[in-house]
Amino acid sequence: MARRISFLLASVLSAVAAIGGGSSVPTSFKPPAGSPVAQHGRIRVQGSQLVDEHGVPVRLRGMSMFWSQWGGKYWNDDVVQWLVRDWKISLLRAPMGVEDGGYLEGPESERQTVTVVVDAAIRAGIYVIIDWHDHRAEKHEGDARKFFDKMAKLYGRFPNVFFEIFNEPLQESWETDIMPYEQQIVDTIRRHSGNLIICGTRTWSQDVDLAADKPLKGFNLAYTLHFYAAYHKESLREKARVALSKGIALVASEWGTCYFDGNGQLDLNETNIWLDFLAEHNISDTNWALNDKDEACSALLPGTQNKANWSTDVLTDSGRFVRSDLKSTREAETKKAAEEEGAETKKAAEEEGDAEPLDQISSAQGVHSLFTLVLSLLAVGMTANLRA
Repeated sequence: MARRISFLLASVLSAVAAIGGGSSVPTSFKPPAGSPVAQHGRIRVQGSQLVDEHGVPVRLRGMSMFWSQWGGKYWNDDVVQWLVRDWKISLLRAPMGVEDGGYLEGPESERQTVTVVVDAAIRAGIYVIIDWHDHRAEKHEGDARKFFDKMAKLYGRFPNVFFEIFNEPLQESWETDIMPYEQQIVDTIRRHSGNLIICGTRTWSQDVDLAADKPLKGFNLAYTLHFYAAYHKESLREKARVALSKGIALVASEWGTCYFDGNGQLDLNETNIWLDFLAEHNISDTNWALNDKDEACSALLPGTQNKANWSTDVLTDSGRFVRSDLKSTREAETKKAAEEEGAETKKAAEEEGDAEPLDQISSAQGVHSLFTLVLSLLAVGMTANLRA
């Protein structure tokens, strides 16, 4: 009951803060003990890898919400907390729609929707991606600059928050259209935050090899790799290998078990090949999408309530598969961490045990010396008595 009350209070505070255009999370907030952010801290790019504040490679996993203007009913604190507790996510993507009734038409309401989810993620101790979900972002550069300027000021101090600045460019030129826009947004964010920035790549965020040939200027930058397993196969993985070999970091901020339009048949065999590839190269990912739209890649069945505590009965085939995979990944990580901690404890105990015999030897030597001294004194005394 206490936990439920705290979640409700957090929801109310987030809603009130969002109306005021700010965050409900105090600047002094510390992530919950044992949470992903408490464990890893601020994430940074090192070569082609994401590493945590200790310099250890890290792979974050989770879910992407659906377009904010159409799937916003699930953008609430209760859902975020449930995904953390039940699905074991460490990363959440908040794709704020820009066109078609999104930010361009209602900037304040869309920003408020994002703020509620970001605040919830920070309080839960997970990482969250603020995504400018747009296919023509270079046409909306001024709006994007204003948005990210505000969001970087608001959230740039929190290690939880990443910025995805261009969801999926189409087939514009990387050098003359996409790069100039993204460089402007990177520079805007960097005035307020050094946090991870995820940069969109040409052809629906697939041409990562082109980005590797001419990357953006700056630090702590990664590039988007999007795939849908029923359509994208080995050729796209090869593009990713080329990009990694050239030294850029990738984030699979959107992937699906189905066809690229979000529908069609699931291809779980190919999905497993992709997931093995991501694990092999330590690429963080979020699955598309937490929504109840009647399509194959949705995680929820149509009409699912927007308050969590969902049973698996309300999950689609894709939702059940992804939930199971996320949980198994987290359980494996927890088991590995426990084994490593146990090994360190055992090693420390053995080292302490190795030192103990030395102490015992020293003590024994001292007793032996004392005993020898006593015998010598006794012998001297006996000799003296005999002489007397």
